[in-house]
Amino acid sequence: MSTRHLDVPEKSRRAPRRRRRIMVPARVRIMAWLVLLLFIALSTIAVVTRNLLVAEARQDANQALHQEAEEFRKFAKAGINQTTSLPYKNGEELLRRHINRQYLDNDEIVLGVTADGEVVPQPGREPIALAYRDNRLAQIVDSPAPTGTLTTRDGDLRWSKVPIEDEQGRHDGTFIVAYAIDREIREVDETIGTLALVSVIGLVLTGAVSWLVSGQILEPVNAVRRAAARISHEDLTERIEVDGRDEIAALAEQFNGMLDRLEQAFGAQRQFLDDASHELRTPITIILGNLELMSDDDPEERREVVRLCTDELDRMNRIVEDLLLLAKSRRPDFVVLEDVSLVDLTSDIEAKLRALGPRRWELASIAEGTARLDPHRVTQAVVQLAHNAVQHTEQGDAIRLGSATSPVEVRFWVEDTGPGVCQEDGEAIFQRFSRGSTGGAHGNHSGAGLGLSIVTAIVEAHGGWVELESTPGEGATFTLCFPQIEGRHEHVHDQEDRS
Repeated sequence: MSTRHLDVPEKSRRAPRRRRRIMVPARVRIMAWLVLLLFIALSTIAVVTRNLLVAEARQDANQALHQEAEEFRKFAKAGINQTTSLPYKNGEELLRRHINRQYLDNDEIVLGVTADGEVVPQPGREPIALAYRDNRLAQIVDSPAPTGTLTTRDGDLRWSKVPIEDEQGRHDGTFIVAYAIDREIREVDETIGTLALVSVIGLVLTGAVSWLVSGQILEPVNAVRRAAARISHEDLTERIEVDGRDEIAALAEQFNGMLDRLEQAFGAQRQFLDDASHELRTPITIILGNLELMSDDDPEERREVVRLCTDELDRMNRIVEDLLLLAKSRRPDFVVLEDVSLVDLTSDIEAKLRALGPRRWELASIAEGTARLDPHRVTQAVVQLAHNAVQHTEQGDAIRLGSATSPVEVRFWVEDTGPGVCQEDGEAIFQRFSRGSTGGAHGNHSGAGLGLSIVTAIVEAHGGWVELESTPGEGATFTLCFPQIEGRHEHVHDQEDRS
Protein backbone atom coordinates (compact mmCIF):
# COMPACT_ATOMS: atom_id res chain seq x y z
CA MET A 1 0.00 0.00 0.00
CA SER A 2 1.53 3.21 -1.13
CA THR A 3 1.27 6.50 0.70
CA ARG A 4 1.52 9.95 -0.70
CA HIS A 5 3.18 12.84 1.06
CA LEU A 6 0.84 15.71 1.34
CA ASP A 7 2.28 18.99 0.14
CA VAL A 8 2.29 21.37 3.06
CA PRO A 9 1.64 24.95 2.01
CA GLU A 10 4.54 27.31 2.33
CA LYS A 11 2.70 29.57 4.78
CA SER A 12 1.94 26.65 7.11
CA ARG A 13 5.62 25.74 7.31
CA ARG A 14 6.65 29.15 8.43
CA ALA A 15 7.41 29.68 12.07
CA PRO A 16 4.62 31.51 13.84
CA ARG A 17 5.26 35.18 14.22
CA ARG A 18 5.86 36.48 17.66
CA ARG A 19 3.23 38.78 18.86
CA ARG A 20 4.44 42.28 19.06
CA ARG A 21 4.42 43.40 22.64
CA ILE A 22 2.55 46.57 23.35
CA MET A 23 4.96 49.05 24.85
CA VAL A 24 3.53 50.92 27.80
CA PRO A 25 5.50 54.07 28.62
CA ALA A 26 7.17 54.13 32.02
CA ARG A 27 5.38 57.38 32.77
CA VAL A 28 1.99 55.66 32.35
CA ARG A 29 3.08 52.67 34.44
CA ILE A 30 4.28 54.89 37.27
CA MET A 31 1.03 56.87 37.28
CA ALA A 32 -1.10 53.70 37.04
CA TRP A 33 0.71 51.94 39.89
CA LEU A 34 0.58 55.01 42.11
CA VAL A 35 -3.15 55.55 41.45
CA LEU A 36 -3.83 51.82 41.93
CA LEU A 37 -1.99 51.70 45.25
CA LEU A 38 -3.73 54.85 46.44
CA PHE A 39 -7.10 53.43 45.32
CA ILE A 40 -6.47 50.24 47.29
CA ALA A 41 -5.38 52.23 50.34
CA LEU A 42 -8.41 54.56 50.20
CA SER A 43 -10.81 51.67 49.59
CA THR A 44 -9.36 49.81 52.54
CA ILE A 45 -9.67 52.90 54.71
CA ALA A 46 -13.29 53.42 53.62
CA VAL A 47 -14.30 49.80 54.28
CA VAL A 48 -12.55 49.65 57.64
CA THR A 49 -13.95 53.04 58.68
CA ARG A 50 -17.50 52.04 57.74
CA ASN A 51 -17.24 48.75 59.63
CA LEU A 52 -15.92 50.54 62.69
CA LEU A 53 -18.60 53.22 62.56
CA VAL A 54 -21.38 50.67 62.05
CA ALA A 55 -20.06 48.56 64.91
CA GLU A 56 -19.89 51.66 67.10
CA ALA A 57 -23.46 52.62 66.12
CA ARG A 58 -24.72 49.15 66.98
CA GLN A 59 -22.87 49.24 70.29
CA ASP A 60 -24.29 52.69 71.11
CA ALA A 61 -27.78 51.44 70.27
CA ASN A 62 -27.40 48.43 72.55
CA GLN A 63 -26.07 50.63 75.34
CA ALA A 64 -28.94 53.11 74.91
CA LEU A 65 -31.53 50.31 75.00
CA HIS A 66 -29.96 48.79 78.08
CA GLN A 67 -29.72 52.16 79.82
CA GLU A 68 -33.40 53.08 79.15
CA ALA A 69 -34.56 49.65 80.28
CA GLU A 70 -32.57 49.86 83.51
CA GLU A 71 -33.89 53.34 84.24
CA PHE A 72 -37.49 52.14 83.87
CA ARG A 73 -36.83 49.12 86.08
CA LYS A 74 -35.53 51.40 88.82
CA PHE A 75 -38.47 53.77 88.34
CA ALA A 76 -40.99 50.93 88.45
CA LYS A 77 -39.31 49.39 91.48
CA ALA A 78 -39.64 52.62 93.40
CA GLY A 79 -43.36 52.83 92.40
CA ILE A 80 -43.92 56.21 94.17
CA ASN A 81 -45.31 59.31 92.51
CA GLN A 82 -42.91 62.14 93.42
CA THR A 83 -45.70 64.72 93.19
CA THR A 84 -48.29 63.02 95.42
CA SER A 85 -45.95 60.73 97.32
CA LEU A 86 -48.46 57.96 96.68
CA PRO A 87 -47.94 54.70 94.85
CA TYR A 88 -48.99 54.58 91.22
CA LYS A 89 -52.49 53.23 90.74
CA ASN A 90 -51.69 50.98 87.80
CA GLY A 91 -49.26 50.27 85.06
CA GLU A 92 -50.75 52.84 82.68
CA GLU A 93 -50.10 55.69 85.16
CA LEU A 94 -46.58 54.38 85.71
CA LEU A 95 -45.93 54.29 81.97
CA ARG A 96 -47.33 57.76 81.29
CA ARG A 97 -45.39 59.31 84.19
CA HIS A 98 -42.07 57.78 83.12
CA ILE A 99 -42.51 58.36 79.38
CA ASN A 100 -43.41 62.03 79.88
CA ARG A 101 -40.10 62.61 81.67
CA GLN A 102 -37.90 61.24 78.85
CA TYR A 103 -35.72 63.32 76.50
CA LEU A 104 -34.69 61.06 73.66
CA ASP A 105 -32.56 61.14 70.54
CA ASN A 106 -34.19 61.36 67.12
CA ASP A 107 -33.49 57.70 66.46
CA GLU A 108 -34.80 56.55 69.85
CA ILE A 109 -38.43 55.51 70.50
CA VAL A 110 -40.12 55.04 73.88
CA LEU A 111 -43.72 53.94 74.33
CA GLY A 112 -45.86 51.77 76.52
CA VAL A 113 -48.59 49.23 76.04
CA THR A 114 -51.17 48.82 78.78
CA ALA A 115 -52.66 45.55 79.86
CA ASP A 116 -55.66 46.39 77.66
CA GLY A 117 -53.42 46.90 74.59
CA GLU A 118 -53.65 50.70 74.60
CA VAL A 119 -50.54 52.48 73.24
CA VAL A 120 -48.97 55.13 75.47
CA PRO A 121 -46.68 57.28 73.18
CA GLN A 122 -44.37 60.06 74.26
CA PRO A 123 -46.21 63.37 73.98
CA GLY A 124 -44.84 65.98 71.63
CA ARG A 125 -43.24 63.43 69.36
CA GLU A 126 -44.76 61.99 66.25
CA PRO A 127 -45.29 58.31 66.88
CA ILE A 128 -43.62 56.43 64.07
CA ALA A 129 -45.24 53.56 62.25
CA LEU A 130 -44.51 51.29 65.17
CA ALA A 131 -47.31 52.95 67.14
CA TYR A 132 -49.85 52.28 64.39
CA ARG A 133 -48.92 48.69 63.70
CA ASP A 134 -50.65 46.59 66.31
CA ASN A 135 -49.21 43.45 64.86
CA ARG A 136 -45.71 44.79 65.39
CA LEU A 137 -46.46 45.81 68.96
CA ALA A 138 -48.02 42.44 69.52
CA GLN A 139 -44.90 40.77 68.19
CA ILE A 140 -42.79 42.69 70.69
CA VAL A 141 -45.18 42.21 73.64
CA ASP A 142 -45.68 38.51 72.97
CA SER A 143 -42.02 37.79 72.32
CA PRO A 144 -40.44 35.73 75.10
CA ALA A 145 -37.11 37.45 74.54
CA PRO A 146 -36.37 40.74 76.35
CA THR A 147 -34.66 42.21 73.26
CA GLY A 148 -34.83 41.72 69.53
CA THR A 149 -34.88 43.27 66.09
CA LEU A 150 -37.98 44.25 64.12
CA THR A 151 -37.98 44.93 60.40
CA THR A 152 -39.86 48.09 59.37
CA ARG A 153 -40.08 50.29 56.31
CA ASP A 154 -37.38 52.52 57.87
CA GLY A 155 -35.08 49.56 58.32
CA ASP A 156 -34.23 47.35 61.23
CA LEU A 157 -35.52 48.51 64.60
CA ARG A 158 -33.79 47.20 67.68
CA TRP A 159 -36.02 47.00 70.72
CA SER A 160 -35.96 46.10 74.38
CA LYS A 161 -38.99 45.65 76.67
CA VAL A 162 -39.67 45.63 80.39
CA PRO A 163 -42.94 43.94 81.49
CA ILE A 164 -44.93 45.44 84.41
CA GLU A 165 -46.64 43.30 87.05
CA ASP A 166 -49.01 44.39 89.79
CA GLU A 167 -48.85 43.35 93.42
CA GLN A 168 -50.62 40.08 92.69
CA GLY A 169 -48.08 39.28 89.90
CA ARG A 170 -50.50 39.87 87.06
CA HIS A 171 -49.45 41.50 83.77
CA ASP A 172 -50.15 45.22 83.97
CA GLY A 173 -48.39 46.63 80.88
CA THR A 174 -45.16 46.71 78.92
CA PHE A 175 -42.52 49.37 78.59
CA ILE A 176 -40.91 49.35 75.14
CA VAL A 177 -37.78 51.22 74.01
CA ALA A 178 -36.58 50.94 70.40
CA TYR A 179 -33.70 52.30 68.41
CA ALA A 180 -33.70 52.89 64.62
CA ILE A 181 -30.23 51.52 63.95
CA ASP A 182 -30.57 51.73 60.15
CA ARG A 183 -30.88 55.48 60.36
CA GLU A 184 -27.48 55.60 62.03
CA ILE A 185 -26.10 53.27 59.37
CA ARG A 186 -27.51 55.50 56.62
CA GLU A 187 -25.73 58.46 58.18
CA VAL A 188 -22.55 56.40 58.25
CA ASP A 189 -23.06 55.52 54.57
CA GLU A 190 -23.57 59.19 53.73
CA THR A 191 -20.31 59.98 55.50
CA ILE A 192 -18.56 57.18 53.63
CA GLY A 193 -20.07 58.45 50.37
CA THR A 194 -18.61 61.88 51.05
CA LEU A 195 -15.29 60.24 51.83
CA ALA A 196 -15.49 58.29 48.57
CA LEU A 197 -16.20 61.46 46.60
CA VAL A 198 -13.20 63.19 48.19
CA SER A 199 -11.11 60.08 47.49
CA VAL A 200 -12.09 60.13 43.81
CA ILE A 201 -11.08 63.78 43.59
CA GLY A 202 -7.85 62.89 45.38
CA LEU A 203 -7.21 60.05 42.93
CA VAL A 204 -7.70 62.38 39.97
CA LEU A 205 -5.36 64.98 41.48
CA THR A 206 -2.84 62.27 42.38
CA GLY A 207 -2.92 60.93 38.83
CA ALA A 208 -2.35 64.41 37.40
CA VAL A 209 0.44 65.22 39.85
CA SER A 210 2.11 61.82 39.36
CA TRP A 211 1.92 62.34 35.58
CA LEU A 212 3.70 65.69 35.88
CA VAL A 213 6.25 64.57 38.50
CA SER A 214 7.07 61.31 36.73
CA GLY A 215 7.54 63.28 33.53
CA GLN A 216 10.06 65.53 35.26
CA ILE A 217 11.83 62.56 36.86
CA LEU A 218 11.98 60.60 33.60
CA GLU A 219 13.01 63.56 31.48
CA PRO A 220 16.75 62.79 31.91
CA VAL A 221 16.02 59.18 30.93
CA ASN A 222 14.18 60.42 27.85
CA ALA A 223 17.12 62.69 27.15
CA VAL A 224 19.39 59.65 27.27
CA ARG A 225 17.05 57.82 24.89
CA ARG A 226 16.89 60.75 22.47
CA ALA A 227 20.65 61.17 22.61
CA ALA A 228 21.14 57.45 21.94
CA ALA A 229 18.80 57.73 18.95
CA ARG A 230 20.81 60.64 17.53
CA ILE A 231 24.16 58.90 17.96
CA SER A 232 25.69 57.21 14.96
CA HIS A 233 29.12 55.77 14.18
CA GLU A 234 29.89 58.98 12.30
CA ASP A 235 28.96 61.37 15.12
CA LEU A 236 29.64 60.50 18.75
CA THR A 237 29.85 64.07 20.02
CA GLU A 238 26.33 64.06 21.51
CA ARG A 239 26.34 64.52 25.29
CA ILE A 240 23.68 64.85 27.96
CA GLU A 241 23.60 67.86 30.27
CA VAL A 242 23.90 66.62 33.83
CA ASP A 243 21.81 68.51 36.38
CA GLY A 244 21.40 67.27 39.94
CA ARG A 245 22.95 64.67 42.21
CA ASP A 246 20.40 61.86 42.11
CA GLU A 247 20.44 58.45 40.42
CA ILE A 248 19.24 59.92 37.13
CA ALA A 249 22.13 62.37 37.09
CA ALA A 250 24.49 59.47 37.83
CA LEU A 251 22.94 57.58 34.90
CA ALA A 252 23.53 60.57 32.63
CA GLU A 253 27.15 60.81 33.78
CA GLN A 254 27.65 57.10 33.14
CA PHE A 255 26.09 57.46 29.71
CA ASN A 256 28.36 60.40 28.90
CA GLY A 257 31.33 58.35 30.10
CA MET A 258 30.26 55.49 27.85
CA LEU A 259 30.03 57.90 24.92
CA ASP A 260 33.53 59.18 25.73
CA ARG A 261 34.87 55.64 25.64
CA LEU A 262 33.01 54.87 22.44
CA GLU A 263 34.27 58.06 20.84
CA GLN A 264 37.82 57.19 21.85
CA ALA A 265 37.42 53.65 20.54
CA PHE A 266 36.00 54.77 17.21
CA GLY A 267 38.58 57.56 17.05
CA ALA A 268 41.38 55.07 17.63
CA GLN A 269 39.92 52.82 14.94
CA ARG A 270 39.61 55.66 12.44
CA GLN A 271 43.09 56.90 13.30
CA PHE A 272 44.48 53.40 12.88
CA LEU A 273 42.88 53.12 9.45
CA ASP A 274 44.01 56.60 8.43
CA ASP A 275 47.55 56.02 9.67
CA ALA A 276 47.78 52.61 8.07
CA SER A 277 46.48 53.82 4.72
CA HIS A 278 48.78 56.85 4.90
CA GLU A 279 51.98 55.10 5.92
CA LEU A 280 51.57 51.80 4.07
CA ARG A 281 50.88 53.46 0.74
CA THR A 282 54.56 54.35 0.19
CA PRO A 283 56.12 50.88 0.70
CA ILE A 284 53.35 49.29 -1.37
CA THR A 285 54.06 51.76 -4.17
CA ILE A 286 57.81 51.04 -3.95
CA ILE A 287 57.24 47.28 -4.06
CA LEU A 288 54.86 47.50 -7.03
CA GLY A 289 57.15 49.86 -8.91
CA ASN A 290 60.19 47.62 -8.46
CA LEU A 291 58.26 44.50 -9.45
CA GLU A 292 56.96 46.15 -12.59
CA LEU A 293 60.43 47.31 -13.66
CA MET A 294 62.19 44.08 -12.75
CA SER A 295 63.88 42.35 -15.68
CA ASP A 296 63.63 38.57 -15.93
CA ASP A 297 66.96 38.35 -17.82
CA ASP A 298 69.18 39.91 -15.18
CA PRO A 299 69.64 37.75 -12.02
CA GLU A 300 71.50 40.50 -10.25
CA GLU A 301 68.63 42.92 -10.77
CA ARG A 302 66.14 40.32 -9.52
CA ARG A 303 68.15 39.83 -6.34
CA GLU A 304 68.27 43.58 -5.77
CA VAL A 305 64.53 43.93 -6.32
CA VAL A 306 63.85 41.03 -3.95
CA ARG A 307 66.08 42.67 -1.35
CA LEU A 308 64.30 46.04 -1.70
CA CYS A 309 60.88 44.39 -1.51
CA THR A 310 61.93 42.41 1.56
CA ASP A 311 63.14 45.59 3.28
CA GLU A 312 59.89 47.37 2.52
CA LEU A 313 57.84 44.42 3.73
CA ASP A 314 59.83 44.38 6.97
CA ARG A 315 59.18 48.08 7.36
CA MET A 316 55.50 47.53 6.71
CA ASN A 317 55.48 44.82 9.36
CA ARG A 318 57.06 47.15 11.91
CA ILE A 319 54.61 49.92 11.03
CA VAL A 320 51.62 47.60 11.46
CA GLU A 321 52.93 46.34 14.80
CA ASP A 322 53.47 49.89 16.02
CA LEU A 323 50.01 50.97 14.88
CA LEU A 324 48.42 47.99 16.58
CA LEU A 325 50.30 48.83 19.76
CA LEU A 326 49.05 52.42 19.63
CA ALA A 327 45.50 51.20 19.00
CA LYS A 328 45.72 48.95 22.08
CA SER A 329 47.12 51.74 24.23
CA ARG A 330 43.62 53.04 25.03
CA ARG A 331 42.37 49.71 26.28
CA PRO A 332 42.08 49.35 30.08
CA ASP A 333 44.29 46.24 30.04
CA PHE A 334 47.09 47.90 28.09
CA VAL A 335 49.15 48.15 31.28
CA VAL A 336 49.12 45.62 34.10
CA LEU A 337 50.34 47.29 37.27
CA GLU A 338 52.30 45.42 39.89
CA ASP A 339 54.77 46.18 42.65
CA VAL A 340 58.21 46.29 41.05
CA SER A 341 61.68 46.58 42.55
CA LEU A 342 63.21 49.69 40.98
CA VAL A 343 66.76 48.37 41.44
CA ASP A 344 66.02 45.16 39.54
CA LEU A 345 64.01 46.96 36.85
CA THR A 346 66.71 49.55 36.20
CA SER A 347 69.45 46.90 36.08
CA ASP A 348 67.46 44.76 33.63
CA ILE A 349 66.81 47.72 31.36
CA GLU A 350 70.51 48.75 31.40
CA ALA A 351 71.55 45.21 30.41
CA LYS A 352 69.15 45.20 27.45
CA LEU A 353 70.26 48.62 26.23
CA ARG A 354 73.87 47.56 25.76
CA ALA A 355 72.78 45.25 22.95
CA LEU A 356 71.33 48.14 20.92
CA GLY A 357 74.66 49.38 19.56
CA PRO A 358 78.34 50.08 20.23
CA ARG A 359 77.89 53.13 22.44
CA ARG A 360 79.41 54.14 25.72
CA TRP A 361 76.54 53.17 28.01
CA GLU A 362 76.54 54.76 31.45
CA LEU A 363 74.23 54.01 34.37
CA ALA A 364 73.96 57.39 36.09
CA SER A 365 71.73 56.46 39.05
CA ILE A 366 69.51 53.68 40.32
CA ALA A 367 66.32 54.33 42.28
CA GLU A 368 65.68 52.24 45.37
CA GLY A 369 62.45 50.87 46.77
CA THR A 370 59.38 49.60 44.95
CA ALA A 371 56.87 51.24 42.65
CA ARG A 372 53.55 50.21 41.09
CA LEU A 373 54.30 49.94 37.37
CA ASP A 374 53.99 47.66 34.38
CA PRO A 375 57.63 46.54 34.07
CA HIS A 376 57.26 45.27 30.49
CA ARG A 377 55.74 48.52 29.18
CA VAL A 378 58.23 50.66 31.09
CA THR A 379 61.09 48.61 29.64
CA GLN A 380 59.58 48.98 26.17
CA ALA A 381 59.38 52.78 26.53
CA VAL A 382 62.94 53.19 27.84
CA VAL A 383 64.33 50.85 25.14
CA GLN A 384 62.53 52.93 22.49
CA LEU A 385 64.14 56.12 23.85
CA ALA A 386 67.54 54.42 23.86
CA HIS A 387 67.00 53.19 20.29
CA ASN A 388 66.30 56.78 19.20
CA ALA A 389 69.47 57.89 21.03
CA VAL A 390 71.51 55.26 19.15
CA GLN A 391 70.15 56.53 15.84
CA HIS A 392 71.20 60.08 16.69
CA THR A 393 74.72 59.35 17.99
CA GLU A 394 77.99 57.97 16.66
CA GLN A 395 79.90 54.88 17.70
CA GLY A 396 81.54 55.44 21.06
CA ASP A 397 79.32 58.37 22.04
CA ALA A 398 77.98 58.39 25.58
CA ILE A 399 74.36 57.51 26.37
CA ARG A 400 73.33 57.75 30.02
CA LEU A 401 70.48 55.95 31.73
CA GLY A 402 69.11 56.67 35.16
CA SER A 403 66.18 56.24 37.50
CA ALA A 404 65.11 58.13 40.59
CA THR A 405 62.19 58.20 42.96
CA SER A 406 60.47 60.84 45.07
CA PRO A 407 57.44 60.80 47.38
CA VAL A 408 55.17 61.54 44.43
CA GLU A 409 56.69 59.91 41.34
CA VAL A 410 59.21 57.58 39.75
CA ARG A 411 61.42 58.88 36.92
CA PHE A 412 63.43 57.13 34.21
CA TRP A 413 65.57 59.11 31.79
CA VAL A 414 67.78 58.62 28.77
CA GLU A 415 70.39 61.25 27.93
CA ASP A 416 72.41 61.35 24.70
CA THR A 417 75.08 63.57 23.19
CA GLY A 418 73.53 63.79 19.72
CA PRO A 419 72.43 66.85 17.72
CA GLY A 420 69.56 67.62 20.09
CA VAL A 421 66.04 68.76 19.29
CA CYS A 422 65.08 72.18 17.97
CA GLN A 423 62.64 74.16 20.07
CA GLU A 424 60.04 74.20 17.31
CA ASP A 425 60.21 70.39 17.13
CA GLY A 426 59.77 69.87 20.88
CA GLU A 427 56.08 69.00 20.60
CA ALA A 428 55.97 67.80 17.00
CA ILE A 429 58.28 64.83 17.54
CA PHE A 430 55.76 63.22 19.88
CA GLN A 431 53.11 63.21 17.16
CA ARG A 432 52.62 60.19 14.91
CA PHE A 433 54.78 59.94 11.77
CA SER A 434 56.83 62.96 12.85
CA ARG A 435 60.64 62.83 12.85
CA GLY A 436 61.40 66.48 13.49
CA SER A 437 63.58 68.68 11.34
CA THR A 438 66.62 66.44 11.77
CA GLY A 439 64.84 63.56 10.16
CA GLY A 440 66.93 61.12 12.07
CA ALA A 441 70.69 61.04 12.41
CA HIS A 442 72.70 60.97 9.24
CA GLY A 443 69.61 60.95 7.10
CA ASN A 444 68.26 57.79 8.61
CA HIS A 445 64.64 57.55 7.52
CA SER A 446 64.05 53.89 8.24
CA GLY A 447 61.73 54.63 11.12
CA ALA A 448 58.03 55.45 10.68
CA GLY A 449 57.98 58.24 13.24
CA LEU A 450 55.94 56.22 15.75
CA GLY A 451 58.57 55.55 18.42
CA LEU A 452 57.94 58.60 20.60
CA SER A 453 54.17 58.23 20.11
CA ILE A 454 54.45 54.73 21.58
CA VAL A 455 56.53 56.06 24.47
CA THR A 456 53.94 58.76 25.17
CA ALA A 457 51.08 56.23 25.03
CA ILE A 458 52.81 53.94 27.55
CA VAL A 459 53.53 56.77 29.99
CA GLU A 460 50.04 58.26 29.71
CA ALA A 461 48.52 54.82 30.31
CA HIS A 462 50.31 54.96 33.69
CA GLY A 463 48.86 58.43 34.29
CA GLY A 464 52.25 60.06 33.71
CA TRP A 465 53.95 62.31 31.19
CA VAL A 466 57.15 62.76 29.18
CA GLU A 467 59.57 65.64 29.67
CA LEU A 468 62.16 66.81 27.15
CA GLU A 469 65.25 68.92 27.85
CA SER A 470 67.43 69.70 24.86
CA THR A 471 69.82 72.27 23.49
CA PRO A 472 70.55 72.02 19.74
CA GLY A 473 74.04 70.60 19.24
CA GLU A 474 74.37 69.44 22.87
CA GLY A 475 72.15 66.37 23.01
CA ALA A 476 68.74 65.70 24.53
CA THR A 477 67.32 64.20 27.73
CA PHE A 478 63.99 62.38 27.69
CA THR A 479 62.44 61.75 31.11
CA LEU A 480 59.53 59.42 31.80
CA CYS A 481 57.50 60.45 34.87
CA PHE A 482 55.25 57.87 36.56
CA PRO A 483 53.16 59.27 39.45
CA GLN A 484 52.61 57.10 42.51
CA ILE A 485 49.27 57.62 44.26
CA GLU A 486 50.33 56.18 47.62
CA GLY A 487 53.55 58.15 47.55
CA ARG A 488 51.64 61.31 46.76
CA HIS A 489 49.43 60.81 49.81
CA GLU A 490 52.48 60.22 52.01
CA HIS A 491 54.09 63.33 50.60
CA VAL A 492 51.00 65.39 51.46
CA HIS A 493 50.96 64.02 55.01
CA ASP A 494 54.68 64.84 55.43
CA GLN A 495 54.08 68.42 54.37
CA GLU A 496 51.14 68.71 56.79
CA ASP A 497 53.22 67.35 59.65
CA ARG A 498 56.03 69.81 58.92
CA SER A 499 53.61 72.72 58.84
